[in-house]
Amino acid sequence: MSYTFNPQKRFLMGPGPSDAHPRVLKAMSTPLIGHLDPQFVQMMDEVKDMVQQTFLTKNELTFVVSAPGSAGMETCLVNLLEPGDECIICVNGVFGGRMVDIAERCGATVHRIDTPWGEVTDVNQIKSVIEKCPDPKLVALVHAETSTGALQPLQEISDLVHNAGSLLVVDAVTSWCGVPLKVDEWGIDALYSGTQKNLSAPPGLSPVSFSPRAVAALENRKSKVQSWFLDLNLVKNYWSGAKRAYHHTAPVSSVYAMHSALSLVLEEGLGNRWERHQNIHQYLRNELETLGFSYLVKAENRLPNLNSVYLPKSINDEAKVRSILLNDFNIEVGGGLGDFAGKIWRIGIMGESCTKNHVNMLIGALKEIL
Repeated sequence: MSYTFNPQKRFLMGPGPSDAHPRVLKAMSTPLIGHLDPQFVQMMDEVKDMVQQTFLTKNELTFVVSAPGSAGMETCLVNLLEPGDECIICVNGVFGGRMVDIAERCGATVHRIDTPWGEVTDVNQIKSVIEKCPDPKLVALVHAETSTGALQPLQEISDLVHNAGSLLVVDAVTSWCGVPLKVDEWGIDALYSGTQKNLSAPPGLSPVSFSPRAVAALENRKSKVQSWFLDLNLVKNYWSGAKRAYHHTAPVSSVYAMHSALSLVLEEGLGNRWERHQNIHQYLRNELETLGFSYLVKAENRLPNLNSVYLPKSINDEAKVRSILLNDFNIEVGGGLGDFAGKIWRIGIMGESCTKNHVNMLIGALKEIL
C-alpha cells in the first residue's frame, strides 16, 4: 500500500491560517542546517530584529516560542503568575476564557470580567474590579478576539493598569501585522502573537515580547516556573548572545518561513499593510452587505481582517453553504464558535489573503450559490 497526500489548492479566507506567499513556501524548502549553526544563529538575530520592528518595541526580551500562539499565551502567563497571585482577565470570547484557564492552572486567583461576545471591555469595568482587587499582578485581555472579530482599544486601559502598579498582558494573535499594534507606546508589558494570521507564515511559532517591568517580575519570582519548556529563565539564553545555550531544537524550516514572511512585511511597510487590510475590509463589507449579510460587531470596534457576519435570512443551512464554498469553489471561510455556532461566519482577509481578488472570488461564488 502506498500513501500519498495531495491536498487541493484552497483559498484561505477563514480565521487562520491564511494563504502563504510563494517566497515563504520556497523558504521552507531551503536545505536544513543545524539549529546552532552560525548561519542559523544569524537568522535568529534577524528574526528577532524584525519582530521588534513589527511589534514597535525595543524590548530586549523579544523572541519566538517554538510552538503556536496558544503556547505564546501560556509563556506569558506561566512566567508572570505564581500560586497566590491575583490577576484580572477580561473575557469577551474564546481566547479570554482560555487565559482564565491557564491562570487558574498557575494557582492564581482570577478576577474575571465578562463582556458579551462581540463587544469589548470598557475601561470602567476594569476600574470597578481594581477597586475590589487593588493590587493585581497583571491585567490580561485580547486585542483582537478571533472568535468574534472584536478589536479592543488598549491605551486608556493601559494607563489605568499601570497606575494600579500592574502589568498589562495582551493577546495579539489576530492583530499583529493587520492593524495598528504599538507595544512600547501603549505600555504593553507582555505580548504574544502567532504566525499564521496576518503574517501569512505557516502556523507553529509564537513571537513574544516582555517589557523591563515584566522581566523584573520574572526575576523576582519566589517559585520555579511551572513549565520547563516555556521557562524564560532557560529559553531566553537560546535567543541571545553570540554563544547560544542549548535549550531545544528549533523548527528550522518554520523559522526560515517566518524570516521570509517578516521580510515581506517590511518591504511592503507596516503602515501600508495596516492600510491595505482596512481598505480591503471596506470593499468586502460593501459587497457582503449588498448580499444581505450584517456584522456582529459595531463599526467602531470591528476588526478589519476578521469579519464576523450574520448570514442573509435566505440561507437556512450555513454549514451546507460553507461546504459548497469549500468543495465546489475551494474557498474556506470559518463558522461561528460557542453561542454563535451555526449563526455567523468568520471571514478572514489576512496577509496574503487580503486582496480584492480574494473578495471577488468569494462574492462571485456566493452570488452563484444564492
